[in-house]
Amino acid sequence: MSDEPNRVAERDSTNTQGQGQGRSRGRIADSVQARAQEVLKEDYDHASTLVGDAARSRAYLYPLKGILYFATHRSLWKPLLSRIGPYALLSVSVVTGMFVFTYVPQFAVLVLFNGPLAVFTTVLLILNESSTIINMISRTYLLQDAILDTFDGTLVARGSDNIVREGRQLQPGSDPMQKLGKVLKSPFERFSPKALIRYIMYLPLNFIPVVGTVLFVLIQARGRGQIVHGRWSESQRREWLKKHTGPYTAFGLVATALELIPFASMFFTFTNSVGAALWAADIETKGTSMTDSTAPTLRETAKKAE
Repeated sequence: MSDEPNRVAERDSTNTQGQGQGRSRGRIADSVQARAQEVLKEDYDHASTLVGDAARSRAYLYPLKGILYFATHRSLWKPLLSRIGPYALLSVSVVTGMFVFTYVPQFAVLVLFNGPLAVFTTVLLILNESSTIINMISRTYLLQDAILDTFDGTLVARGSDNIVREGRQLQPGSDPMQKLGKVLKSPFERFSPKALIRYIMYLPLNFIPVVGTVLFVLIQARGRGQIVHGRWSESQRREWLKKHTGPYTAFGLVATALELIPFASMFFTFTNSVGAALWAADIETKGTSMTDSTAPTLRETAKKAE
């Protein structure tokens, strides 16, 4: 009899503790949910800003403008024509080798994640891998000088000689390509180990059906737009990239998608360089940024950097 009140008290104490723990867990869950909603809102707002900036800048149109401009200016064809043979051999060798030796093992992995879609996602993955290998080899050893001549030749054709003079000598003449002289500073960097590591690090995104492949291309595309300001200093490019991430990514996304097309990658590599030069020339000529705000000219910015 005397133990009964003690047992009742223990039950009441246990119930009270349980209720307290339940309320504590509820507060933690509410806090986590609130934080998650806050993060989602911030990411959504950031993404909306990037999309808005990209839409206003119309940067995604410049790779297409590059195709039209390249097709109508025969003088810009010379660097491309001089590299067609070696590049075609490289492309056929890489793409064929990748499909022969890597399709089956990669399909075996992707089918676990993508199911029937693995047939298509494996093809996209291999094309992406092949494109990266081809670009890495060709841009480093085969096309770098030709792409630079095309980029600078387009700037000269658009009357932006002052941009080109910051990195190479110019000769008198009417033909844009014939005016190009000795290169004093190349704006293009060789394929760096850092870029290769970044590529490998994000490669598993392709295991996610469709969306993962799109995200992978988006990540790879972000840095492509930096070619637009290839003749700026590293600090200047970095500052502009921070302010204009949306336009850069929009340009890079379209450019990257075009260069993923098998056997046409070389052509689009050159037309993308033309598009980048057209964009740089427009920014210099109009003196405006990519989102319609005031921006310094290349020359003024260079003076400030000094």
